[in-house]
Amino acid sequence: RPMAQVTGTREFWSLPFRVTPMTLDPRPDSEAIIGAALDHVGDRRAPCKVLDLGTGSGCLLLALLSELPNALGLGTDICAQAITVAASNAATLGHGKRARFAVANWDRGLTGRFDIVACNPPYIPSSEIDLLAPEISRYEPRRALDGGRDGFDAYRTLAPSLARLLTCHGFAAVEIGAGQRSVVESI
Repeated sequence: RPMAQVTGTREFWSLPFRVTPMTLDPRPDSEAIIGAALDHVGDRRAPCKVLDLGTGSGCLLLALLSELPNALGLGTDICAQAITVAASNAATLGHGKRARFAVANWDRGLTGRFDIVACNPPYIPSSEIDLLAPEISRYEPRRALDGGRDGFDAYRTLAPSLARLLTCHGFAAVEIGAGQRSVVESI
């Protein structure tokens, strides 16, 4: 069992996050999404809107809000229990008034545009999940790992939505698996 599930917490971006078996355990690799997003932000004090698709514990959204003091954010997840955890983390970290959460299947039902879209979609090919380390294959929510037959299902779903979701100067920061860059770029 992952230590984060034993203790119920995991540090991410130097912030404490509550995690449960219904949320993906935030890993240091995902901090690259935060770094990449912040590298593209000109004025960190400027107002902006952030969207975190598949928010889980809320770690991506809340880490960005911690660095962008005038940003507002929305996190979506298909799992209502994950949304409850994310909202609890927002309140604990003092971002409860700047972060909203909604149960949604990716972007379905969303309106409005965002300056930043952050996402750590499932990207493991279905047939490879059981080959992962036991702390992942046995204890992480499968829906947060399973990227379909080739690992790219979520990217195929999300790519057409980004043009509709992003402002004219907006950008997306999306995690990918090792060796997936060229395929994701082509999608």
